[in-house]
Amino acid sequence: MRQPHRAFTLLEMLVTLGVAATLAVLAAVAGRQWLLEARMVGTVNGLVHAIHLARAAALAEAREVVLCRSVDGTQCAPAGDWSSGWLVFVNHDGDEPAMVDAGERILAASGRLPLVSIRSNRRAYALRPHALRATNGTLIFCDERGHAGARALILSYSGRPRLSRRAADGGALQCAG
Repeated sequence: MRQPHRAFTLLEMLVTLGVAATLAVLAAVAGRQWLLEARMVGTVNGLVHAIHLARAAALAEAREVVLCRSVDGTQCAPAGDWSSGWLVFVNHDGDEPAMVDAGERILAASGRLPLVSIRSNRRAYALRPHALRATNGTLIFCDERGHAGARALILSYSGRPRLSRRAADGGALQCAG
């Protein structure tokens, strides 16, 4: 006796493919959001670590240490988007605006940071030893998500960084463009 073949109908197959396609689209969107968040966290953490390095070096060297925007990793650049890179160096002569001079050691540098925009209300941040005040200010990190994914890195007068998802006035962070 022959066994009858069981098969899917065309309708059952189309419904299954539709559900699978919907799940694949949802997974791709969630994966993209996860990727953007991971990139943002890595970029913010890179600058937080640079600030901690600058604070520790200022104490160890008993000198001013500067964190500034850089496009080439060897010299401070004028004000602009910090996603072009940054550097940390010991500013022996205390010049203002801070520039890397002969004999001043570069402690760390970062190259271009793609897909993230970083705005700052300061050209550079000076971290000073002991009880001397550091340069305070705010760096705002944005990506394609706009203000919904934006972060603020706020540097206090003591040189301590803190993170926020809100502006100082409690409003949403503003991303350019």
